[in-house]
Amino acid sequence: MSDTFENEIPHLYFEDVSFSYHEKKKNLIFKCSFSIKKPGLWMIVGKNGSGKSTLLKLINGIIKPINGEVHCKANIGMVFQNPDHQILMPNCRSELLININQNISEYEISKKIEYVLDKVGLTGFEKRPIHTLSGGQKQRLTIACTLISNRNFILLDEPTALLDQTSQVKVLKTIKNLTSDLKKPLSALWITHRYEELTYADAVAELKNGFLSDWQDPSKFQYN
Repeated sequence: MSDTFENEIPHLYFEDVSFSYHEKKKNLIFKCSFSIKKPGLWMIVGKNGSGKSTLLKLINGIIKPINGEVHCKANIGMVFQNPDHQILMPNCRSELLININQNISEYEISKKIEYVLDKVGLTGFEKRPIHTLSGGQKQRLTIACTLISNRNFILLDEPTALLDQTSQVKVLKTIKNLTSDLKKPLSALWITHRYEELTYADAVAELKNGFLSDWQDPSKFQYN
């Protein structure tokens, strides 16, 4: 993906989007309309099977809506539930290297690797073998990979589902810090079913019966 939107405010807009995996079955997503127009940590909560992962696939262009329009002006990066399904290389440096999508010097590469590892709390991990990392460290490495490839909108599909509580909090705080950085606009859409994670969000919405609720303040949010 090009870096066209690297320094722009990421923008996402759904207009009456509906989707079903089988035409004769009930829509999994039904007349869904929402927008994300500014940096921040946006969270969508919903039960298993509510269509949360399908929503991310629609944003990423993996699937197309049956009805409605998806407008996305952003460099999209993706972080999955299991980092082992995403990491390909034997150590942190080599994993980051394959995600650099620019023709830059060795010096610039080293500075960029140092920068993104620092951003995700993995300073000094450049030569660390992947098999020595904890689940939370692997997940933060996948986040570093999105940063080094100049993504400005990160989709996270239940990224803490397989982590212990300590690692869960570290990943949450990593994303929160990145989306609060005023120097470089970054948005993150975090899918979860864990109510306790919502306190980190700037805004929360619930996906239920194919409908997405309005964005709400996390302190005032209640499950419907």
